[in-house]
Amino acid sequence: MKKKKILVVSDTHKIHTNFEKVLEQEKPVDFLFHAGDVEGREWEIQYGSGCPAYVVAGNNDFFGELPPEVEIQMETHKIFMTHGHHYFVSMTLDHLRREARARGADIVIFGHTHKPCLKFEKDMIIMNPGSLTYPRQENRLPSYIVLEMAEDGTVTGEIRYVEKNEKSC
Repeated sequence: MKKKKILVVSDTHKIHTNFEKVLEQEKPVDFLFHAGDVEGREWEIQYGSGCPAYVVAGNNDFFGELPPEVEIQMETHKIFMTHGHHYFVSMTLDHLRREARARGADIVIFGHTHKPCLKFEKDMIIMNPGSLTYPRQENRLPSYIVLEMAEDGTVTGEIRYVEKNEKSC
């Protein structure tokens, strides 16, 4: 059974060094989702990834023409992606869950907090890939998510980290 490989990133904030490294490391990728805060470099994400790419506007994407949210049907799943700041994701995921349910989505992608999470709940998968540029979680490693989706709709996923290459003198 063929599986689709989906790369999920967010909060690159105009610095794409780690994004390029991850794209090279993970290829081939069938789809790319970027949950906002690209800051004017969305064309690199949309056209430089070599696969269909979906990008939403974050709270720092002032001048582009990115949509604030997208909804995509993929296999048996409806994916809802937003940056998350309009749903108060820094405080709670309750508003985001309610909105996703109202839209009939069972996979939700968001960013904004710069902290990765991947929750497989009873009726929904909720994920935040963290930030490839300015991580805020305890280990402070740049993070992203790789999802695999089978034709029957089975989804598996993993938070992955970009290791720091610190060289001592």
